[in-house]
Amino acid sequence: MFSSLAKTTLARAALLHDAPVYVQFYITARCNLTCKQCNIIYANSDVRECTIDEIKRIADNFARMKVAMVLLTGGEPFTRADLPEIIHAFESRGVHVRMQTNGLASDERIQAAIAAGGRDISISLDSLWPGNQDDINGGFARSWHEALRAMAAFMKHLPAEGSFASLGCVLQRDNLSDIEDVIRFGSAIGWFSSLVPIHVTTFDRPMNFRTFDQTKRWRPDELPYVDALIERVRAMRREGYLLYDSDQYLDDIKLFAAERPTTWRRKNHGRCDSPNLYFAVLPNGTFAPCCDHRLATSVSCASPDFPRLYRDRLLRDEVARITGACSGCMYGSYPEMTISMRYLAAKWERVKLFLAAPPKKPWPITYEQLLAKAEAIRTTDHPRIALPGHRRRLDAEGQPTETAPLV
Repeated sequence: MFSSLAKTTLARAALLHDAPVYVQFYITARCNLTCKQCNIIYANSDVRECTIDEIKRIADNFARMKVAMVLLTGGEPFTRADLPEIIHAFESRGVHVRMQTNGLASDERIQAAIAAGGRDISISLDSLWPGNQDDINGGFARSWHEALRAMAAFMKHLPAEGSFASLGCVLQRDNLSDIEDVIRFGSAIGWFSSLVPIHVTTFDRPMNFRTFDQTKRWRPDELPYVDALIERVRAMRREGYLLYDSDQYLDDIKLFAAERPTTWRRKNHGRCDSPNLYFAVLPNGTFAPCCDHRLATSVSCASPDFPRLYRDRLLRDEVARITGACSGCMYGSYPEMTISMRYLAAKWERVKLFLAAPPKKPWPITYEQLLAKAEAIRTTDHPRIALPGHRRRLDAEGQPTETAPLV
């Protein structure tokens, strides 16, 4: 699945921790959902979108810099009509593309993205209960169903060999009792799952994927249930369920939920590894240390001089001032990249994951079959971790229902 360029960069990063393995490119701030846990449509609404010619210049620079992987995210990437051209711009230069989507895309758009070279997909799925998902997505009716339709389309058009599919799940109060079933569902269809704890910020510090809703912070009496869930899903991974997250990352979710310092940055003086292992690109092509922070000076990734500027001491000093003052995040990709490159146990876990025989992909799976699998999993008599007094189960019409035991 990875190009020779990507493999070379991954190997260098594992040894020296100074190769740009991963870039998050926010190709748009537009989105067709207003998810409760996300602030992206506000945080990046002040910048324009790159033209396709600018994106080709960025792709040229990334190839020169030997960037291994670029995540095309947003907003919602499929709101850009030229998404297939964007994918091709990077893939044709040996830069591996991962697409991150909420799934509100037509079969034709998905097929075009795959034909352009997209073989790596992540779809947001926070619950197997349609009403729960629609509510988390901002009250958009049938958004859960559209996500399943998109999953069926990807499994129809993606080759089973040489492709990767995953579910991104935000751990929050409204879906704590749904997490185990999402992992069961993903495993049943050959998709990995990955957890991200909800992030909360204040109005004076707007950040892209952090809600302003202070009621979303975990209360002290709820933390034992978060810890119990993490231990449950860790056990599920050991049983063979397709959970991507490392042990250290799972431990840090517990700490982050309790608003305590996490461990993943300890081997880099309390800083993340931006820009050495990863960085972000705003919709207008401007370099950023990550999705949460911007530089005071504007540096364009489309500039012919960007490969040199990326190594410039002034840029790195400015990034270090930002990352040194940052309390840290748990967005998944950045922590896991640092953990995989700097911690031997996690590095060995990743080696085993990618060298072992890939999980069987029972593809294609139709939308109707996905509905049946989701129904079977969510109504099976499994004990599930749940917050006392927060046992909400919403059907497709948003009506409460109780058909599965919670403990």
